[in-house]
Amino acid sequence: MAQEDVFKKIVSHCKEYGFVFPSSDIYDGLAAVYDYGQNGVELKNNIKQYWWQSMVLLHDNIVGLDSAIFMHPTVWKASGHVDAFNDPLIDNRDSKKRYRADVLIEDQIAKYDEKINKEVAKAAKRFGDAFDEAQFRATNARVLEHQAKRDALHERYSRAMNAMDLAELKQIILDEEIVCPISGTRNWTDVRQFNLMFKTEVGSTADGASTIYLRPETAQGIFVNYLNVQKTGRMKLPFGIAQIGKAFRNEIVARQFIFRMREFEQMEMQFFVKPGTEMDWFRYWKETRMKWHQALGFGAENYRFHDHEKLAHYANAACDIEFRMPFGFKEVEGIHSRTDFDLRQHEKFSGRSIKYFDPETNESYTPYDIETSIGVDRMFLSVLCHAYTEEQLEGGETRVVLRLPAALAPVKLAVMPLTKKDGLPEQARAIYDDLKFHFNCQYDEKDSIGKRYRRQDAVGTPYCITVDHDTATDGCVTLRDRDTMQQERVPVESLRQRLEEAVSLTSLLKKLA
Repeated sequence: MAQEDVFKKIVSHCKEYGFVFPSSDIYDGLAAVYDYGQNGVELKNNIKQYWWQSMVLLHDNIVGLDSAIFMHPTVWKASGHVDAFNDPLIDNRDSKKRYRADVLIEDQIAKYDEKINKEVAKAAKRFGDAFDEAQFRATNARVLEHQAKRDALHERYSRAMNAMDLAELKQIILDEEIVCPISGTRNWTDVRQFNLMFKTEVGSTADGASTIYLRPETAQGIFVNYLNVQKTGRMKLPFGIAQIGKAFRNEIVARQFIFRMREFEQMEMQFFVKPGTEMDWFRYWKETRMKWHQALGFGAENYRFHDHEKLAHYANAACDIEFRMPFGFKEVEGIHSRTDFDLRQHEKFSGRSIKYFDPETNESYTPYDIETSIGVDRMFLSVLCHAYTEEQLEGGETRVVLRLPAALAPVKLAVMPLTKKDGLPEQARAIYDDLKFHFNCQYDEKDSIGKRYRRQDAVGTPYCITVDHDTATDGCVTLRDRDTMQQERVPVESLRQRLEEAVSLTSLLKKLA
């Protein structure tokens, strides 16, 4: 099945099983805005808890913060967002559709990569075990031709983006004969900059109202509170501040479901260090964050680092962790060495000293900062994309199952009476009422037991407990595993301990120790 078709099925599955709904659905939705349903919000909360506990619980020098969405407008002037938080946009005059110029060019680069990979795949199939991929890539004429075009385009694109040469970006689009996906034409406007921040007003009257912004990132709330946290917590360098919160960007080209939205949630940690040590900490956090992702068991081959060639104005190093989505490798987390830019800017614009006094050296200085920033929604999507499976069973039957990590699953277990008579519902209810204090459980007695199993498979429930006619005499229930579909008899009194070991976040966090 084509990956595009798989992704469409995942989007449909999200709505059908209560994970993600289009916002304002009864009014035909609002573009690039989504609501999380009853299963989606549980999965999302579990992802956030996994991140929060891995940061705050496992590190004695990282603490939490919850800063406001609205901030003094000068914050965004100091951070550079007012003047430089822009995307290069281009319109197609025939389709009247708007695109990001950089995305159009990056998609073209990806097409060259795809052509190269197709040539390699064909050769691998033709030569079998004797195939030498490295030699083929270095000698095959078609591969070398595609690689040369790809490298030339990439170099030209990098120069244009670093110089923010809008005319050159348009010329690249014309020279590469990139067409509008809708109209199929190359009737493009000039490229221009578009600021991504949402504006609103605060004040009781129109005349007295002040323009403020919805925050486009959560990081600035940490920077302006850095000294408050440091002093009240008596923190010594190095130390970090973690935050989970909403951010807002007026994305003109919002696409790929919840991958790029106008209202989204971030999990960010700013780690303050002594100047001169930042590159060591940058490498440390790259490795630490990759380990966090891979602990979920999605396979190391589905992750990769992507070092930035064009650095933001505040950074001296930047790297993305990319995950293999159905639409290619895409960024889920960024690790940036932001230097002392943000703190220096806020000191300059506020007129207040926010330097750190180092008791070991008896000197005051502005710390450097290492940022780890992960999009909750992108992480949510990566988890779902990996978990979604259509499985062929014996007898020709197909089941759809979400192979979610048990610690992240929205529902940990479902308790089911085999039938709705002979006292089985009462026994099942008693077990459910005991376990619901420890796990997010569901009680399910509607339809046949097979249909109930399929329903739980589709939402990713790791375990199902079935109460049958033998339960009253042997004190055991049938425990069914979602992934293997194997069943075993388990004593009722040992259920809690058995399940806690399998579905708790603690088991996941211990992999990071």
